[in-house]
Amino acid sequence: MKLILLLLTFFLSAQAYAQENTQKQDAAGQQEDHGRQSDGHRHNDGHGHQGKRHGGNHGHDGEGHGHGHGHMLNETQLKQFFEPLPESIIDEQKNAALIKLGKKLYLDPRLSINDRIACNSCHSLSNYGVDNEPTSPGHEGKRGGRNSPTTLNAALHIAQFWDGRAGTVEEQALGPILNPVEMGMPSEDAVVKKLKAIDEYKTSFAEAFSDQKDPLNYKNVGVAIGAFERTLLTPSRFDDFLKGNKDALNESEKRGLKKFVSIGCINCHNGVAIGGNSYRKIGLVVPYETSDMGRFEVTGIESDKKVFKVPGLRNVAQTGPYFHDGSVETLDEAIRLMAKHQLGHDHIGHGMIRDIKAFLGSLTAKEAK
Repeated sequence: MKLILLLLTFFLSAQAYAQENTQKQDAAGQQEDHGRQSDGHRHNDGHGHQGKRHGGNHGHDGEGHGHGHGHMLNETQLKQFFEPLPESIIDEQKNAALIKLGKKLYLDPRLSINDRIACNSCHSLSNYGVDNEPTSPGHEGKRGGRNSPTTLNAALHIAQFWDGRAGTVEEQALGPILNPVEMGMPSEDAVVKKLKAIDEYKTSFAEAFSDQKDPLNYKNVGVAIGAFERTLLTPSRFDDFLKGNKDALNESEKRGLKKFVSIGCINCHNGVAIGGNSYRKIGLVVPYETSDMGRFEVTGIESDKKVFKVPGLRNVAQTGPYFHDGSVETLDEAIRLMAKHQLGHDHIGHGMIRDIKAFLGSLTAKEAK
């Protein structure tokens, strides 16, 4: 009951803030395109949002003029909705051997039945933890039914998988190995037998689990991979902004942040991961067509039909395609559809989409993992 009251209080607070600004934002969204194209920055290729805005365009939103001070949210509002990434969520020095083992396992295709698919195949460390596919091909080339979410910052989420069926990254890491479509190993014993035939793993498991008599077991595979995934935090310029560097975001990004808050995106996308901390029905306001029943398949609860874990938005500009089925190709379209189906905004202007997209770009890692 206390949790319900807390969530209700947060929702009402966010809605109260949104009501003060939504009418102004919707009107402004229709006007923002006039006079903007002369500023010399690109808007459609995902890179132009890094540039500073110049000229006389700051007044189009009705949010302030001059140097953009009207775009700022105050410190209290920012702390209410967001939290910067912590420096670490695992003692990397104490767990060095465990993390090293976990990374080796994460990258090793020998965890699959045909030595072709690794965790990294669908969750590439060189590509923001994804493969940019709608759904990912497994060991036989067959595709799963849901989009592969990024592993970067995933350890901060309340649960793993779109339906939340795994509570931790340690538990999640074990699922794909035995999934017949994904990595295809027939049993836990088969995985352990395969790893025990590799001398380097016998040594690595003994070092990582030095207090155990039989360290090379299936559970410890997940423990090691999970430990490595807990190191995959990606600080962004938005974290610098939250820590007080007001120049970390440019003017378009600041406008986008204010709009992100004012139209209600923060009802779901809040906290340290900018999401990942709640479940929501897709089509909360306007029905969304999907045959995937989401969390209902885990809980069997009628109200969980079409309910999914809210994705975290860190690195979202790089991790498309979007939604649980990977059916939405562009971030622009994802913003438009979320505004419609989750918030009830049938028509948001191109300027609204552009600025929110610019803000979301500020969530990209300063250094890719």
